Amino acid sequence: MKAMIFAAGRGERMRPLTDTCPKPLLKVRGRPLIVWHVLNLVRAGITDIVINHSHLGHLIEETLGDGSAYGARIAYSPETTPLETAGGIAQARHLLGEEPFLAISGDIYCPYFDFKQVLDVLADKDVLGTPYPADQRDIAWTYLVPNPDFHPKGDFGLTLFAINNTDDTKWTFANIGVYRPEMFDGIAPGSHAKLGDLLRRYADQGRVGGEVYPGEWTNVGTPKQLDVLNGVTAKASTT
Repeated sequence: MKAMIFAAGRGERMRPLTDTCPKPLLKVRGRPLIVWHVLNLVRAGITDIVINHSHLGHLIEETLGDGSAYGARIAYSPETTPLETAGGIAQARHLLGEEPFLAISGDIYCPYFDFKQVLDVLADKDVLGTPYPADQRDIAWTYLVPNPDFHPKGDFGLTLFAINNTDDTKWTFANIGVYRPEMFDGIAPGSHAKLGDLLRRYADQGRVGGEVYPGEWTNVGTPKQLDVLNGVTAKASTT
């Protein structure tokens, strides 16, 4: 399995830190956010990694290189302007291949997420070994987390490992998921498109599975949140 790390965002709420440093290179507990992901992916045996970038992207390439220092093989997908998440995947399709792949946001902190668990979540056969019809297979598997203070309404409902848009109780999308490449067939390279919109569409068709991740997870959005993770202040702003 290959993995893609989203690293093309400008990080407006993190300014002025991101005026001179791309957000995924900001350090948490002594290590750049994106390096946490690379090391944890390699630990799980996922060594082929694609990283998109835009703002100050050359610094990401200079820091990570070809990935060999981490035991990985890294390919880059530069974007002149950020194409959003689904647009970034469409732009990098030629690097991701034709098998299901993992995608994760480069600005979240989840140091104990075991990426081994993603390797077989998109099964092609049922428990008896019978292949699912192509139009009945899950096209995506997503991870959800309890709603953080800054996102109290959440994103998706979850019933029996099926993502939906209708439950009153919602969870927040953790920006970690496994996707079949054909999910992005309708997006031309260079187009702007959001992953959340695609997930909602396929959830209405009953084709998105998922589960709640109970471990440590932080969407690192502001300097104060970064300070909390680094032990500088006691409580992060949620606005």
